[in-house]
Amino acid sequence: MKILVTGGAGFIGSAVIRKAVSLGHEVVNLDALTYAANLENVATVARSPFYRFEKVDIRDRLALDSVFATHHPDAVMHLAAESHVDRSIDGPSDFIETNITGTFNMLEAARTYWAGRGKPDNFRFHHISTDEVYGSLDETGQFTEDTGYDPRSPYSASKAASDHLVRAWGETYGLPVLLTNCSNNYGPYHFPEKLIPVVIIRALSGESIPIYGDGGNVRDWLYVEDHADALLAVLEKGAVGRAYNIGGENEVKNIDLVHTICAELDTLRPGGAPHNQLITFVPDRPGHDRRYAIDPERIRTEIGWRPSVTVKEGLAMTVRWYLNNEDWWRPLLARQGVGKRLGVKP
Repeated sequence: MKILVTGGAGFIGSAVIRKAVSLGHEVVNLDALTYAANLENVATVARSPFYRFEKVDIRDRLALDSVFATHHPDAVMHLAAESHVDRSIDGPSDFIETNITGTFNMLEAARTYWAGRGKPDNFRFHHISTDEVYGSLDETGQFTEDTGYDPRSPYSASKAASDHLVRAWGETYGLPVLLTNCSNNYGPYHFPEKLIPVVIIRALSGESIPIYGDGGNVRDWLYVEDHADALLAVLEKGAVGRAYNIGGENEVKNIDLVHTICAELDTLRPGGAPHNQLITFVPDRPGHDRRYAIDPERIRTEIGWRPSVTVKEGLAMTVRWYLNNEDWWRPLLARQGVGKRLGVKP
């Protein structure tokens, strides 16, 4: 296939591109190169004849039309989004413009292109979203594809709105859409404002490791390369109009996750051990969801996919990657907002 990937210079998008190119797909990477994007994430495939790059903002409809007309994709994998909850608390307008208006533009550009080519049956618009649209769970239960939406942050609300747009374009216009909602991703090339890279980088620097609230928030952790594999499997095998939840089957409390990372660093960089002495509890962020958990039954039975990496294995690989790739993450620390406490506005 020729796949148009939006947000392909980001964390998850770049993993999708690396995987897709390795499988022989042609890929067009569409990215505006905002603060969290980094073309170094796709450096390993940048010279491949199967890879092209277009610097385009999904808020620019005319530019999107030009990309479709130039490259004639067989499928769209729409990952471009503002995704950091803390930033959405401080500046929600960027999330509304990119995640909602940008998705609307992508749907309309894709629909125009698809209709203009005679509405081919094999075209797909795959929208990649988050389990945060479902809200927060108590100590038991899991999210299914039928769980009602209950977003609690500007970020999750904007993603919920984009999900609804995708479904509406499928129902109203017949656009062949697919939706996936994933749990928390981690792994190589994770932008250094998210929890796991923050813990690793601050521990290596001997700085305090901030833990929101009591550290009891639970997340289901999904290794990013497993996620890329799942997304491509859904693109190829998913039923049109169907949604699939993608989880790592690795529920862990934040505090336990941090202790695991510290223990790994104690082994690999014993000079700073014990790194868990750097843990500092800080005031929680507003509207912090307590627990996420995904029921993966649908993707397991209909697509035949399940994760291959346990959280213990994935964290060990991730820590080693950051230790071996300081030249990748060190320059990113100077980008706007990185290293600062965000999302504390009342």
